[in-house]
Amino acid sequence: MQEYDVALKLLLRGSADQTMRELAGSPIQRWLDIELPKIQNLRLDLLAETADQNLVHLELQSTNDASMPLRMAEYCLGIFRLLARFPRQLVLYAGEAPLRMETELRAPDLWFRYAVIDMRTLDGDRLLESPHLGDNVIAILARLRDHRDAIRRIVQRIAGLPVAESETALGQLLVLAGLRRLEEAVEQEARKMPIFIDILENKVLGREFRRGLQEGELKGELKGELKGELTILRRQIEKRFGAIPAWAEERLAGRTTAELEDLSVRLLDAQSLEELLK
Repeated sequence: MQEYDVALKLLLRGSADQTMRELAGSPIQRWLDIELPKIQNLRLDLLAETADQNLVHLELQSTNDASMPLRMAEYCLGIFRLLARFPRQLVLYAGEAPLRMETELRAPDLWFRYAVIDMRTLDGDRLLESPHLGDNVIAILARLRDHRDAIRRIVQRIAGLPVAESETALGQLLVLAGLRRLEEAVEQEARKMPIFIDILENKVLGREFRRGLQEGELKGELKGELKGELTILRRQIEKRFGAIPAWAEERLAGRTTAELEDLSVRLLDAQSLEELLK
């Protein structure tokens, strides 16, 4: 469910400070946008460094994935190869079906484990009290005493935002509400706010709004992916050949993500920077 992944990632990286503090155990100091060294292409959902200098790796799931332990182990080793530090690993599950994913890999001489958090176990009422809108919107996925009242409070807060921000926030709320079958309740509350009538009639409930929201956010994801790929390749080149001269930077700047991936492979055999970028 890529639409859900994009919306929740943006909320967690944006203003969901309390949510991340509870998940990570410490405030997030910075987000680390990296691509792991590739034996295969391992794209992390979220990797952050907390205020106490610990790494937190967060994967988002809306379905039960039997391969999750293996995936998390691969992510863990990839992060360690790149940063020489092991992360605290969390899988954040927001699916409707009961949580059934395993949390460890065991063998006679191996024990690897990570945490899985069902978002229904988070205290949604605490998130509603947060001054940060991201926490308020994420509360729709958590444990709530009164879902209707929670939706009303979230919609009222969104209504107080500038128009462009309110459109985005309402779209994100509808996406997450779909995971709890609460879209109609959100729509009903939003229709009580005159500011949302035009949005609801012409955008939010139509495919074009959702497609536009998703495409815009995915463009941002792709831009971040290209930046991360270029950063990794620069580090690899500097480690192999030393400081990168201006002429090489110019040749790297115009490359696509696929071309940068190809250069990462060719770097293993190239004898010089000139040979790599010829």
